[in-house]
Amino acid sequence: MRLAENKLQEPALSSKDFYSNVETSLLAFNERVLEMARDPEIPLLERFKFLCISSSNLDEFFEIRLAAIKQQVDLGLQDTGPDGLTPEDIFHLCTKRTRKLIQNQYMCLNQELIPELASNKINFTRVNEFSDIQTEWARSWFKDNILPVVTPIRLDPAHPFPKTINKGLCLIVELHDPARLVTAIEEKSSGEATASARNRSLDIAIIPAPRTLPRLIPIPKTISPRKETNFAFLASLIHASTGLLFPGLDVKGVYSFRVTRNSNLYVDPEEVDDLLNALQGELPHRSYGDAIRLEVSNDCPDYLVEFLQNQFQLPDELIFQVNGPVNLNRLIGLTDLVPGDRFRYPAHTIKTPRMLQKHSSIFDALKHEELLIHQPFESFSPVLDLLRQASEDPDVLSIKQTLYRTGKDSPILEILKAAAQRGKEVTAVIELMARFDEENNISIASQLQAAGVHVVYGMVGQKTHAKMMLIVRRENGQLIKYAHLSTGNYHPGTARAYTDYGYFTCDKEITQDVQSLFIQLTTQNLGVRPVVLVQSPEGILGLLLESIRQEMVEASQGRQARVIAKMNGLASQTLVKALYRASQAGVQIDLIVRGICTLRPGIKGLSDNIRVRSVLGQFLEHDRVYYFRNKDKPKVYISSADWMPRNLNKRVETCIPIRNKMFQ
Repeated sequence: MRLAENKLQEPALSSKDFYSNVETSLLAFNERVLEMARDPEIPLLERFKFLCISSSNLDEFFEIRLAAIKQQVDLGLQDTGPDGLTPEDIFHLCTKRTRKLIQNQYMCLNQELIPELASNKINFTRVNEFSDIQTEWARSWFKDNILPVVTPIRLDPAHPFPKTINKGLCLIVELHDPARLVTAIEEKSSGEATASARNRSLDIAIIPAPRTLPRLIPIPKTISPRKETNFAFLASLIHASTGLLFPGLDVKGVYSFRVTRNSNLYVDPEEVDDLLNALQGELPHRSYGDAIRLEVSNDCPDYLVEFLQNQFQLPDELIFQVNGPVNLNRLIGLTDLVPGDRFRYPAHTIKTPRMLQKHSSIFDALKHEELLIHQPFESFSPVLDLLRQASEDPDVLSIKQTLYRTGKDSPILEILKAAAQRGKEVTAVIELMARFDEENNISIASQLQAAGVHVVYGMVGQKTHAKMMLIVRRENGQLIKYAHLSTGNYHPGTARAYTDYGYFTCDKEITQDVQSLFIQLTTQNLGVRPVVLVQSPEGILGLLLESIRQEMVEASQGRQARVIAKMNGLASQTLVKALYRASQAGVQIDLIVRGICTLRPGIKGLSDNIRVRSVLGQFLEHDRVYYFRNKDKPKVYISSADWMPRNLNKRVETCIPIRNKMFQ
């Protein structure tokens, strides 16, 4: 039977009305994170953490995404995406929406979280609220901890405005110098007043807050009212003692500010001879890129805001005056400073798979059955145990592993180094271009190379985002391969906070495919393609399109057809169109998309059969899972790839079929 004719043909499916903008969709996700901070059903400190996460997310939005859009605007680019918006349209939409989001963040802090913390005897004490004894303590703390490391800069021709670091807390200080005032009066009375003399009437200093110091400092309970838990902001302690930095001068005002800078790296892997050296040369500039946002405390006088605005050369749209600490995300330290479990999520029990308890080693266990673990509900320990056993086992000949984000203190690094030092062939494929982990990954590469590990950096022009490990072991005169593939990074820290799937197997076809993928990564040769696994670039997109098409065939013949997919982001126009066509054909589609989603569900005649949900909670939903009904013989996949153009077209990704019905 032929497929029913689509209600909308290809040109109509490209209508800008059917696509949400990528950037505003990401902001909508961050608004959902903020809603978690406002949910009274969530424990109080967890709500505070969600507020700080929303602030951190917004920082990255400005320094990466909005910075790139502003550059397009400055270059006069007029290209439009599926939504029909130009870079200038997007810029104005985003600045308007971020302004509202920031207002809501501080409303949440000041009107909801701070009062609820106070009702539970947890307080923030501002400088104007210090008692006499607290002021004395603040000055003592300042002298002992801040004064030795702070560098105040009073501006004059020999001391120009400093190059403030990206997202660094700073204070602008307005001073009054009686000696300068006398000079100005004498010049005026003699008729010699000049523009220079008039400019000198604005006496300003800049204090960059030392980055090594905490942003929240506990006030001793012995000097706190009713011996409650009280904290002071670092900015308040500097403010309270600013006069000590400028003896003989009057301090007229002290105000916090923070500038966010463009943090995009401009390294083209295809245009450089040595990617590592090129990155090392570019990374120092990240902290001092062009300004993209200025945050200033809302009590700062307009003329000082204008002064800062001129220094950073920012339009009005990128100036944000806030009612509270300008470095909101750094307050997340509060969650570690308040003891006890009363205001936190209940601890969950991390389980170890029973099958591993029956065998002396993971190698023995995998000979009997495959293993699928769901983190963080099940332990990440089997991954570390497999690596450790491979490192120590004399029958293991080689270990190969991809590393995208792993943490600078990860035990994985020590295990790999130990394996190499024992004479095993150890290969690490490290992605140097993992955003904000570039410096850490360069350090990891150097450490591993020094220990004898073979280190390569993946495919030129394509990020290696696949998460996989391959171990070769000699057993009874034969070489047996064991593999681990995952939706998440080899990072013990995020394994406790992110939901991900990890798949262990010694299946000959799959382990052979993993071996082929490693050969691709180390030789840059795409001639060897996997048989069972599916990879990107290109392969995963083709799999998804064909699987969706097969469901459309089923629906057109009156049979049940279903697609369920979970991912972090959906912005591939090719896939969105395919899902629209499937919906029109009668396929029931459920999408669980944590972040960006450009598809618009529920449009009559187009996406009536598509439902989209975003799941937020105690853990960050990070796993990617695809399900197709497939004539009641379900096809299930786990993958490292989101349904984004970059994942499908510009990254090395893996998609693993889950053929074991126990795991489906």
